Amino acid sequence: MHKVVIIGSGCAGLTAAIYAARANLKPVIIDGHEPGGQLTLTTMVENFPGFPDGILGPELVEAMRKQAQRFGAHFYSGAVTAVELKNRPFKIEAHKETFEAETLIVAAGATARLLGLESERQLIGHGVSTCATCDGYFFRDKDIAVVGGGDTAIEEANFLTRFARKVSILHRRKDFRASKIMLDRARANPKIHFVTPVTVEDISDPAKHNVEAVTLRNTETEEKSVLPVSGIFIGIGHEPNTKIFRGILDMDESGYLKTHQGSRTNIEGVFAAGDVQDKVYRQAVTAAGSGCMAALDAEKFLEA
Repeated sequence: MHKVVIIGSGCAGLTAAIYAARANLKPVIIDGHEPGGQLTLTTMVENFPGFPDGILGPELVEAMRKQAQRFGAHFYSGAVTAVELKNRPFKIEAHKETFEAETLIVAAGATARLLGLESERQLIGHGVSTCATCDGYFFRDKDIAVVGGGDTAIEEANFLTRFARKVSILHRRKDFRASKIMLDRARANPKIHFVTPVTVEDISDPAKHNVEAVTLRNTETEEKSVLPVSGIFIGIGHEPNTKIFRGILDMDESGYLKTHQGSRTNIEGVFAAGDVQDKVYRQAVTAAGSGCMAALDAEKFLEA
């Protein structure tokens, strides 16, 4: 029987682990599909407080992990396959093991939707990004591209014009799902150029470990073209890792867990933190803050 089980080992899960471990709750952390979360897909992190010269994403995750272990947190590799939350103790199945817990903190994160290209996978963190707020600064005075046609893509394109010389919005259709006010703002921005209707066929050059251009295919004419860019931002949304909680925990239409009074969910003793319940900010520092909240809420629940 564990007092606290934490699902997820990104910023939210690791911060929750640090706080729970310091409270002598001996938390168990189940790594999940992506140990370390989205920070492991980034290179330099310059907006996390306390690192004036920046820190590599994987290094920050490893430091937080060691900090949690120092206070008595235990880590298990593997992904959660099933949960039973109707009765106490809660039961969490992962990697052929069953964990029993008095409280559960869900910090499973959200996975950025990608295009599915091999070159994209190889260049993540080397010119391919899923977060304009995180990485926009690195593309000062460069030509870059944003893929997508919804509010996420248009908002990121507008934000990136603060740094980039030119931002090309690449969308597979001529019509956009984005709201009119967002589109009007983008069309009025002289730095933004719309390239439609196109799909991204390839990104070069993985061999050089940086982005130099994207190969585009016009969806109407099938004609191919090459657009020179120094970076490409994928703005086609995120998928919260909440499938195993459907029908169990309250979530919105996009699958993000609903929380109230801090990190509480609709089941007493179950708390949520980080990108699994935050579709607005999605930053390492906000995930860490909500992980702290979840651990403190779990501690108070156990005391009561």
